Amino acid sequence: MSLTLFTEPFYTLADFDRLFDEAFNARSSGPRTVSEGGQLQNTSRVMRPRMDLHEDREKNVVTATFELPGLAKENVQLDVKDNVLTVSGESSVSSEHNEKGYAVRERRFGKFSRSLPLPQGVKPEEIKASMANGVLTIAFPRTTPEMAPQKIAIQ
Repeated sequence: MSLTLFTEPFYTLADFDRLFDEAFNARSSGPRTVSEGGQLQNTSRVMRPRMDLHEDREKNVVTATFELPGLAKENVQLDVKDNVLTVSGESSVSSEHNEKGYAVRERRFGKFSRSLPLPQGVKPEEIKASMANGVLTIAFPRTTPEMAPQKIAIQ
């Protein structure tokens, strides 16, 4: 019996990244095409904007911050339904320039949607949103006066 040592793993980290991307994007990705190398490619990609969620108990405010580089506020929608805040949008960025005699064209298209459950009793008019420099900031109350604990006097 001989012992064979492998100096390279069967899969590289890039292979694992690709496998996980394919597994998690299978339901949400759009139509696919096959490239010359036989690889599946999505013709439309799903964006995954980063989100930070902060809670300030002293001010009774929850703040959600989304990184949306290259998006204008006109391309972002906020909806509230059944106490769920949904942030969605679509990006279509295209640029062209000449470089050393070649025409360079870059395009990026994608859609995204993120949902956040809201505390009971939050009204849509209590939600404040602003967008500057590709950062969307949404603030809403952590609790409402109706949900605050009520003190009952003992007689």
